[in-house]
Amino acid sequence: MSPTTAASPAPAPATDALPKPSPGAKRSLMGSLIDATALLRAASFKEDSYVAAALPASDLRALADLRALLATHPDQISIWGVPLNPPSDAPADERTDVVLLKFLRARDFRVRDAHAMLLRCAAWRAEFRADAVLDEDLGFKDLEGIVAYMHGWDREGHPVCYNAYGVFKDRDMYDRVFGDGDRLSRFLRWRVQIMERGVRSLQLRPGGVNAIIQVTDLKDMPKRELRAASNQILSLFQDNYPEMVARKVFVNVPWYFSVLFSMISPFLTERTKSKFVIAREGNVAETLFKFIRPELVPVQYGGLSRSSELENGPPKPASEFTIKGGEKVFLEIDGIEVPVQQ
Repeated sequence: MSPTTAASPAPAPATDALPKPSPGAKRSLMGSLIDATALLRAASFKEDSYVAAALPASDLRALADLRALLATHPDQISIWGVPLNPPSDAPADERTDVVLLKFLRARDFRVRDAHAMLLRCAAWRAEFRADAVLDEDLGFKDLEGIVAYMHGWDREGHPVCYNAYGVFKDRDMYDRVFGDGDRLSRFLRWRVQIMERGVRSLQLRPGGVNAIIQVTDLKDMPKRELRAASNQILSLFQDNYPEMVARKVFVNVPWYFSVLFSMISPFLTERTKSKFVIAREGNVAETLFKFIRPELVPVQYGGLSRSSELENGPPKPASEFTIKGGEKVFLEIDGIEVPVQQ
C-alpha cells in the first residue's frame, strides 16, 4: 500500500544525555557542550508541502518562473525519469512540480540559481550515465548490507539508507576499495547507485513520500583515510540530489561530535539543524525505534530485521516530515568529513 500524507506533526529530534565534563575540564569545553545540547534539542520543523494549494503565492510565482525558463530550452530535460519541460501538448505529470520544487528549495527559491543547479545536474547525469547505473555490477556485492544499503522504511514510509564505514579500518579492505583513483571512482559510482535506488523508491508526487532517511554509523570510522571519498560523495549528493533527505540520523556518535556540531551550527538554518538525530553508543536501538519500527531495523542496530530486501512494502505512515535547506556543509569527525545535508 502506498504511503499517504497525514497531518500529525513529526517527532522532535532525539538526543542522548551528554556526559558531564570532569571537574578539571576547561570552561570552554563545558560551554560548547551546553550550547550543543541546546542546539540538538531544537524543535522539529513541519514538512514542506508539494501540494500547490498549500504553497504561498511567492513559491507559486517562483515555480511558474522556473517552468517558463525551462520552456525556452529546445531539448527535453528529464531527471529520475520525470519530464521537467514537457511539450505544451503533453499530458500533465504531477511529478514535475515536485522535482522543480526540490531545486527551488535547495536555492531558497532563487529561480535563476535553481535553474542553473538543475541544468548542471542534468549535464552531470548525462556525463555520469546516472540513468544506467542501477543495472551495473560494480563488484561491491560484499559491501551490500554493510557499508551502504537501502533497508526498510521509517514510521512515515520514508525509505531508509544505512551508511557505515568502520569496515575500512581494516587496511586490506581499504586498499582493495580505495587503493587507486580507478577504484575510488568505481566506489563513488557504486555509492551513487545506492542513492539512485533510494530515489527510485520515492513517489515524487504531491502528498507522497518524497525523501529518504539517512542513518550514518560513526563507529570505528577511519580518521583521515576517507577524506577524499567523503568529500566527493558530499559534493555529488549536494549538487545532484537536492531535498532528498528527510532526516539524518547519526548513531554510535563519539562524545566530541556535539562540540564539533556546535562549531558549525551558526552556519546552518534552523530547518537544517532540525533534521539531525544524535545517538551515542548504547542508545542506538532506543533512538532508531522512535523513527523506525523494530521489525524494520537491522539486527546489528538492535532491530529484528535480517533480510536486506523487505518484501511487504512500507508501513502506512503516521506523519511526514522533511527539512528545507541546501547548504553544502559537513562535520569533520575525527578527521573525516561527514555529509550532513543532501
